[in-house]
Amino acid sequence: MNNTAKILWTTDNKETAMNMICLYAHNAKLKGWIGNVQILIWGASQGLVAKDKEVQEKIKQMIADGVEVIACKKCAEDLGVENELKSCDMQVYYTGELLSSWVKSGESIISV
Repeated sequence: MNNTAKILWTTDNKETAMNMICLYAHNAKLKGWIGNVQILIWGASQGLVAKDKEVQEKIKQMIADGVEVIACKKCAEDLGVENELKSCDMQVYYTGELLSSWVKSGESIISV
């Protein structure tokens, strides 16, 4: 049985980010519904994270509680937000290979 939730976060909609992605990911980890929770932040979502302090604080809380949060370095470079993302304690690196491994694994990916 798979015990990992893989979430691809691309939306810059704050309500969706806070009330679906962050709410589910954080609770899944805290309540033990899922052992490993990974969030991959790509594209427009990075702009939201970079400019919104509430979202940044939520990400820091999730990371402190064991949620793995990763941001695509290429997107961050293109959007000019790499430093803001790194200040949230998340991992920032080139993630094309990571996402490809997720797809090839055949496991479910939540994409929002």
